[in-house]
Amino acid sequence: MRILFSSTPAHGHLLPQLPLARAFRDRGDDVAVMTAGAFAPVLAPEGIELLGVGPTADVLFAETARRTGADAATDPTPETVAEFFAGTRVDLTADEALAAARAFRPDLVVAEACDAVGPLAAAALGVPYATLAFGPAIPAPFTDGLTAVAASRYADRGLTQGQARWYLDPCPDAIQAPGRRPPHGRLALRPEPHQGPAGAPAVTDTAPAPGGRARVLVTFGTHFAEPRVLGPILTALSASGADLRVTLGLTASADDYDVDRERVTFAPFTPLAELLHGIDLVVTHGGAGTTLGALARGLPLVVVPQGADQFLQAAGVAASRTGIAVEPGAATPEAVARAAAEVLADAQYADNARKAADQISAMPAPAEVADTLAAALR
Repeated sequence: MRILFSSTPAHGHLLPQLPLARAFRDRGDDVAVMTAGAFAPVLAPEGIELLGVGPTADVLFAETARRTGADAATDPTPETVAEFFAGTRVDLTADEALAAARAFRPDLVVAEACDAVGPLAAAALGVPYATLAFGPAIPAPFTDGLTAVAASRYADRGLTQGQARWYLDPCPDAIQAPGRRPPHGRLALRPEPHQGPAGAPAVTDTAPAPGGRARVLVTFGTHFAEPRVLGPILTALSASGADLRVTLGLTASADDYDVDRERVTFAPFTPLAELLHGIDLVVTHGGAGTTLGALARGLPLVVVPQGADQFLQAAGVAASRTGIAVEPGAATPEAVARAAAEVLADAQYADNARKAADQISAMPAPAEVADTLAAALR
């Protein structure tokens, strides 16, 4: 069987697809991922074929800003989101993507929830597709806008946008929006914190912090780890007595931060599964992969959303009391440090995070979902 995954060119959209892609690969299926060629270093160690198509996210953001006058990352209105994912990206990617998909000849396309290119390929080839969500359900104003803009781009190519046959849902009930109705074709899919490829050396540290101090992972993802935002937060957190493990994203370096190096250690891009060892609390921007990965380990959170879909995860964490959300306008470094201290001091947050972990562990593993999909395609 031939399975084609399609992703927006961003780590937060691609990495949550890897567990299911690995599951199909391990079944012996032919698996490829269609996204920007810059992600070759991520996929090559996995032994998963990359169909490099379209520009990288920075190009897409720049073109979307030119068209709309707004930053789709930090100003995620329904209009800017629809233009970024379904307007600009389809315009700049579709021709390459259709050629690559036709050459690969998939039996199934799996597209992450914001990807409009994979469903376009599925429509052109007449094959079914599955939507793979990466967090709580995206609100209707955003999905309606995406659908409308995508439909216009499909019509330009003489195609009609079809409905996903399956909705692969990694979000536990604990942080899902209340009153949400299961979408058509829903299949639960157990989320996993991002892991390195099989056989890669693990970097773990499970020793307790000196003096019984709390250990806090601070990670603002690959694109939102701005030193001007993160630096003051690190200073406030380290002054509170915690030991910090901090991810650097893709562009920052440890030299960008003036912090107490006895309390703060920095890590380059590292699989989340390794960073979570020995951690008591995760302070994060609220990317879906980080949020679900932390909850899968039963770890409470402080969420400081910066843009994109992070407000959805922040709302789910706050409502479930698996942590605290510190919203823009209130997110001073001191407020973040106070939230961290509260979560560490109140055992209810950790208890609720462990309950979310129990929900996650009861969800079907990626290998089970791959078998279910393959059986339905026969």
